[in-house]
Amino acid sequence: MSNIKEKMSEVIQSQPEDATYEEIMRELAFERMIERGLADSRSERVISNEDMERRIRTWQK
Repeated sequence: MSNIKEKMSEVIQSQPEDATYEEIMRELAFERMIERGLADSRSERVISNEDMERRIRTWQK
């Protein structure tokens, strides 16, 4: 758990002094998305670009 707190603290400390609450929360969420994506990649939970392209095309209808 302290590893999580340390990472969150690093992200918060890296923000400018005048950062808003919303900006900090956005950065924390972005960091989490990156970590989850890397974990998915390491676990080979990925899809091809072609499959993703097909999925996106269905959203556009």
